[in-house]
Amino acid sequence: MTRAEDEIAGLVLAAGGGRRLGGRPKALLAHRGRPLVEHAVGTLRAAGCERVHVVLGARSAEVRRRAALAGCVLVENPRWEQGMGSSLRAGLDSLAGTGARAALVLLVDQPGVSAEAVARVRAAYRDEGSLVSAAYDGVRGHPVLLGAAHWGGVAESATGDRGARAYLRAHERSITLVECGDVARAYDIDTEADLGHLE
Repeated sequence: MTRAEDEIAGLVLAAGGGRRLGGRPKALLAHRGRPLVEHAVGTLRAAGCERVHVVLGARSAEVRRRAALAGCVLVENPRWEQGMGSSLRAGLDSLAGTGARAALVLLVDQPGVSAEAVARVRAAYRDEGSLVSAAYDGVRGHPVLLGAAHWGGVAESATGDRGARAYLRAHERSITLVECGDVARAYDIDTEADLGHLE
């Protein structure tokens, strides 16, 4: 029997190689004195996710060595160069059979997403059919909660760097939007100019 707090698993997508950042993996970028991947895990845990799976790819051995990820399930994505879609598929695959009924997906390169925003999205979970997304001034963003009933469809449509975007667009009417613009900032760390967001 799954404990209620285990039903929603945190899933960090942290496999990217940081192509536009000169090949520096985003997982290892420093933010507040620790790697971004560590920050993302801490955010999910602070929001109530006890079980956290982390998808690694670029320089994964170095990420394992440098980041404190004790207690996380580390998932290798050998196809990380194919884009975020492959990492989302690997992460959802790793959750199959664990008893998790939803995945709360957080991107490693969005350190402005607060634990409070993640907790709001998590609180909107109802059952395996849930689809929940943070919104910023009404515009859908991250994190996203994917009920287990949707995992197959998401995995099927997740290609390139699009992740769950196509699936969510097709199921727009089923998504519960949770406004988070007052407690989080949804910027990405994609380019050298974006590094100014890091502390």
